[in-house]
Amino acid sequence: MLISKSKKIQKGKEPNRILITVNVVGSAGPIRFIVNEDDVVADVIGRALKIYARDGRLPVLGSDSKDFLLFCAAAGSDFLDLSERIGSCEARNFLLCKNPQPQLKTTLTEDVKKDKKVAGKAFKTWINKSLRVGVSAH
Repeated sequence: MLISKSKKIQKGKEPNRILITVNVVGSAGPIRFIVNEDDVVADVIGRALKIYARDGRLPVLGSDSKDFLLFCAAAGSDFLDLSERIGSCEARNFLLCKNPQPQLKTTLTEDVKKDKKVAGKAFKTWINKSLRVGVSAH
């Protein structure tokens, strides 16, 4: 039986398996596990998150692979597309980080305006209270 397994591997029907290292931003150390070169990035992120959670690592990350980006450590700063094959970048070291949340409906200028209105109301309230205390009714 051992001979038949080696024949299957020699035929090239099985995908190449590789050991990868995933460094998670904010975690103490890397995660190492074996993947197939044909696995897509979304599946690799999902496996990394499962291993991370199973090990009880902190900080708690969650389990949705769409909330994370995987960077190839050797290729520069571009993140890998979720549908891309992990073997396409020809690297073994990766960096996993949370995807920055897109800004909601508010913009920076709207936030500043809200803060000014709140500060203005607080100042007016303080002035009114101060004047009421100082003014005596005859």
